[in-house]
Amino acid sequence: MKKSILFIVFISFSSITLGQVYELGLSLGGTNYVGDIGRTNYIYPNQLAGNVFFKYNYNPRIALKGTFSYLPIKGEDADADTDFRRNRNLNFSNTINEVALGMEYNFYEYDISSEDKSWTPYILIELAAFNYSYVSGQNTVGEDIFDKKTTFAVPIGIGFKSKLAGNFAFALETKFRYTFEDDLDYVSENDLTLNIEGNSNDWYMFTGVSLIYTFGRPACYTTGL
Repeated sequence: MKKSILFIVFISFSSITLGQVYELGLSLGGTNYVGDIGRTNYIYPNQLAGNVFFKYNYNPRIALKGTFSYLPIKGEDADADTDFRRNRNLNFSNTINEVALGMEYNFYEYDISSEDKSWTPYILIELAAFNYSYVSGQNTVGEDIFDKKTTFAVPIGIGFKSKLAGNFAFALETKFRYTFEDDLDYVSENDLTLNIEGNSNDWYMFTGVSLIYTFGRPACYTTGL
């Protein structure tokens, strides 16, 4: 009897697992940031970046997504559109490593096994933890001391995805991260040695294209929103 119950549970679990659609993907594109140095364009990629991700399609409208991203950022006052920044002439570069979990919502039902549901625009929202370098202080000769910091951001994005061929699809995506920090550019209102403009928190963005491999059996979705 116990063996029969275990067999039924195993078959049921296998059906649920195989009945869902999973996705593995790789994205390449560019990053930019908005803060106290350089340009203030929210979409202006100037550094090569990328990420890898895994998605679980809960149903044809909703996907749960986990992402690891490598995101270099830089800024140069020489490229700014204000005289204040160009005359100040500061610059910086930093590297962000990010892990994010969140949800995609498809505007249309998406299922690449279906002829009429093979593309959709979508929006996404995530919670991210990211690591970067910051200036923790200065030594006795006035040189900056750098350290690492891990903190949180709230990524929000928009995109479009479509089937390519077979189990492969592609996506175009732009994601904006609002942070709770003001020192991604090593500049903050607490640094009295610098003449800075404004004291709002920093943003960083990624815009890119993704190649996606879909696997699992697409015929059975969880009933949901």
